[in-house]
Amino acid sequence: MASAPPSPGAHPGPRPGLRERKKIQTRQAIRDAAYRLFEKQGYDATPVDQIAEAADVSPSTVFRYFPTKEDIVLTDEYDPLLQSMLRARPAGEAPLTAVREVVLGGLEQVISSNSPEMRMRMRLIRDVPALRARSSEGMGESSRILRDLIAERTGCGADDLRVRVFVAAVLTAMQEALMVWVDRGQTEDPLALIGQALDVLESGLAL
Repeated sequence: MASAPPSPGAHPGPRPGLRERKKIQTRQAIRDAAYRLFEKQGYDATPVDQIAEAADVSPSTVFRYFPTKEDIVLTDEYDPLLQSMLRARPAGEAPLTAVREVVLGGLEQVISSNSPEMRMRMRLIRDVPALRARSSEGMGESSRILRDLIAERTGCGADDLRVRVFVAAVLTAMQEALMVWVDRGQTEDPLALIGQALDVLESGLAL
């Protein structure tokens, strides 16, 4: 979804095995190295081989975890978390209320103004055309997942026009809230801005 890579400990559930922990550590080491270099010399001026060297891995390892340089910024792992949290919401709860509670409550560790990754990720998406374009494409998978979840809650089909419009509106509202956060210098609480964006939807788009 429109947000940021999860912070360590953001995922509930059993502790992953040693092999999976090593994969997570390697993936995060690559991300950390990339963000340090992006901050220092810019996204376009940072080739993958430099990222690999800074992360102490081979370029082929970088590409095994992230098929393209854009994926280092855009890939996240919390769609399954979103699924489990939405399914845990009360069955009779309105879809927008359920989404609000999950995003503003359950994902507060992920979407945080104190996360350096979050801050840089959103600046990069705003400022780098290739990332902005790929980000829009990547919302397709989140949209599909959310449509399925809303369909389960409402009994409507995932391709029902109302479900598709609802999901598109929610994802766009969240993305715009995060872009406003960046445009305003990232001095505000991004969760508060997302809440305001969802308020606009809940009011029926009244201005």
